[in-house]
Amino acid sequence: MAPISDEHLIIFTRYPEPGHTKTRLIPALGAEGAAELQRRMTERLLCGLTQLVRIRPLHLEIRFAGGNATMMRQWLGPGCTYAAQGDGELDQRMGAALKAGFSAGANAVVVVGTDIPGMSADTISGAFDALKHADIVFGPAVDGGYYLIGLHRKSVARAIPHLLAGIPWGTRQVMELSRERAARLGLSVTLLPTLADVDRPEDLSVWEKLTGETIIRTACQRISVIIPALDEAGRIAATIRRAQQAANIEVIVVDGRSGDGTADIARLAGALVLTSSPPRAQQMNAGVASSSGDMLLFLHADTLLPEGYDQVVRRCLTKPNVAVGAFELRIDAPQVSMRIMEQVANWRSRFLKKPYGDQALFMSSATYRAVGGYPDLPIMEDYEIIRRLGKKGQVVTLPIPVLTSARRWLRLGAWRTWAVNQAVIIAYYLGVAPRVLARFYRGKNDRMSSCNSEKKRAQG
Repeated sequence: MAPISDEHLIIFTRYPEPGHTKTRLIPALGAEGAAELQRRMTERLLCGLTQLVRIRPLHLEIRFAGGNATMMRQWLGPGCTYAAQGDGELDQRMGAALKAGFSAGANAVVVVGTDIPGMSADTISGAFDALKHADIVFGPAVDGGYYLIGLHRKSVARAIPHLLAGIPWGTRQVMELSRERAARLGLSVTLLPTLADVDRPEDLSVWEKLTGETIIRTACQRISVIIPALDEAGRIAATIRRAQQAANIEVIVVDGRSGDGTADIARLAGALVLTSSPPRAQQMNAGVASSSGDMLLFLHADTLLPEGYDQVVRRCLTKPNVAVGAFELRIDAPQVSMRIMEQVANWRSRFLKKPYGDQALFMSSATYRAVGGYPDLPIMEDYEIIRRLGKKGQVVTLPIPVLTSARRWLRLGAWRTWAVNQAVIIAYYLGVAPRVLARFYRGKNDRMSSCNSEKKRAQG
């Protein structure tokens, strides 16, 4: 390392990769949320140091775990030097960092973490000031550890590794044992103010209080999966089972008085089953009325959710200004025409912001209430609620597909199905009454279905 200034500050942090950082916060925030908080804590500390490095001859170094120097520089910028923490226990990594700082010419080296929202530029400046008359400076943490350690050059030989080796890191004895070690080594100690760190779910209030930011505990938010169904005995169990492969969810099936045992099958599969007469809008609103979720996901009975859907739904709905989300559409059939239908639907959803109900629409329960729920329409209810939700915020289509049955396209033919749908949409735009459109839609489907059945019998 090239010669540096008299004072050397080393920040220990980790590249914010989901699942590998702040893992003790994952039960409350999810992997993405924990990584996001790590990112925000690191950036907040560095932002607070901007003025300090201008007025104090301070060299700033980032010692990182995870990622690499290029990724760290892209994240935090070129204003400091970067080095990997290396292997070994915390005492070995801290000891190596301190030695490197002194080897580069510093007279005072301070090492800090990033998970203390109460630590400021004044705290760090005070640590360097303390080292003008003390061998060691500690920043005690509320949990019994310390958030800062600083050494003066004259104490290095006695302090490293004797001060650090064998300390039971992560326990409430860290600070006490470290002070006892320093006393035995004849080293003078200065203590900074005691501050609280953010390392466990119960610590999140510390961040919220000091920063004024509200942390949404995504994994704690319940998702209600609401499935309107009518004569879906052959598919409902698989749909429920897939929906149940998630954390903190409830599955509510609203049966439209089926005659094929759909309700009994849904109960056996573990869903809460309600009864409500069609249309679908009425069934979905009835499901919401009996739900307990912070978030709502409306699922067709013949559609399978992707694995891990709960995590991406929570992550999407906690982003600023997102009103509603949907998944990409994938149709469960190999025909080329099905691929074209998928592409058309996904283009419409992504670029025109018009996803349909077979893409599993999801939103917060608060947003659902804000738009009055699903409109009481016999048809076009998903189209209308998306129009209303679009006025509340962003309409997001996730690049992850649901898998929906091809029966509707195969029964009527892909292009006929598409043509009927477009005709209904145009008529709705022109002001044709929804009850008229519903009769047209059902009649057209019934006639086409009968026609196809006759053709098959004739061919047979």
